[in-house]
Amino acid sequence: MLVLFETAAGYAIFKVLDESKLQEVDSLWKEFETPEKANKVVKLKHFEKFQDTTEALAAATAMTEGKMGKSLKKVLKKVVAKEAHEQLAISDAKLGGVIKEKLNLSCVHSPAVAELMRGIRTQMESLITGLPPREISAMSLGLAHSLSRYKLKFSPDKVDTMIVQAISLLDDLDKELNNYIMRCREWYGWHFPEVGKIITDNLAYCKSVRKIGARTNVATTDLSEHLPEEVEAEVKLAAEISMGTEVSEEDIGNIMHLCDQVIEITEYRTQLYDYLKNRMMAIAPNLTVMVGELVGARLISHAGSLLNLAKHPASTVQILGAEKALFRALKTRRDTPKYGLIYHASLVGQTSAKNKGKISRMLAAKASLAIRYDALGEDTNAEMGVENRAKLEARLRHLEEKGVSSSSAKFKNRNNHYLKNLKTYKCYT
Repeated sequence: MLVLFETAAGYAIFKVLDESKLQEVDSLWKEFETPEKANKVVKLKHFEKFQDTTEALAAATAMTEGKMGKSLKKVLKKVVAKEAHEQLAISDAKLGGVIKEKLNLSCVHSPAVAELMRGIRTQMESLITGLPPREISAMSLGLAHSLSRYKLKFSPDKVDTMIVQAISLLDDLDKELNNYIMRCREWYGWHFPEVGKIITDNLAYCKSVRKIGARTNVATTDLSEHLPEEVEAEVKLAAEISMGTEVSEEDIGNIMHLCDQVIEITEYRTQLYDYLKNRMMAIAPNLTVMVGELVGARLISHAGSLLNLAKHPASTVQILGAEKALFRALKTRRDTPKYGLIYHASLVGQTSAKNKGKISRMLAAKASLAIRYDALGEDTNAEMGVENRAKLEARLRHLEEKGVSSSSAKFKNRNNHYLKNLKTYKCYT
């Protein structure tokens, strides 16, 4: 019997000298107590050393997936195929099936083989000659680091980490932008308060302030690049009768620097939003079609990953983000919330208040299917999402039309009842 033993340094093929020892599984460990005893049970036949860490990583990855790598195939053809009549002891039954299918070699995996592998591992340094212990230790450490990096890089659970980080950063940027813009409007408002009410758009306000500088420069400054013609004329008129205080050049310089920060952050936010939109369409296209990229990203972020979100039922997806309200309602025995993060989806937003609960429930059911399709399906198209959204929009139209017709019918019945009572009253008079 031959034994295939995998190490971080390479593949080792051992020859079992005394197969009768394998019959006694419980006492087999005693045969590997010392290097001398171990050498009487197995003997090294061939050792194929890996050339570098890349080859070791490829071999380890193939082994963990139950596949036969190029280096292993080379060793088996070179050594084991010459003694095809011998059985090959292996540590993985799945790998044994692949070897038997491709190379027609008889493979065996049993508790005795597992105990034999454990014994070889304890005396590996003495059984594999010509390989210093320090070198084995260094190669094991290097392979462990490489394998960890590989798994982290290509794990399907980690792909949506970028979405979680991007939506969190987007929310942080929005908060910072609001603070910066509020500070900028207050600061410049001491000098030119009227312009804050005239220019409502924050980015246009900062760009205009950046170009104007001091209030006295408004008359000679061309703002047509940032403002419409009528707004520009209104700003120039307001500058002539402004009630603002005078400020120094140093104050204006600091205000302009703050405006630069707002403009840069706004441009970066736009770029980040485009990146998030592309990532969402690549990772969860059906969910994006159903609820939009922002709501979809927030749902993934709240659940932790797309796979975790796929494990939630539709009822949980519906109220995800409203946990506090849910537990408060359960505690006080009041009505539970009808929606959480899904409330911000466009389909729920365009519904009347009466039908928001119904639409959010239907949307959560379809979104739950879309999430599972994106997380576990092999296709990357958004056909299912488009089809389900069309059904929901048709259902929404039906509900809205039904609401209008029922309200008009009620009015008609009430009017008829009033006319009937009026006729009866006339009859009696």
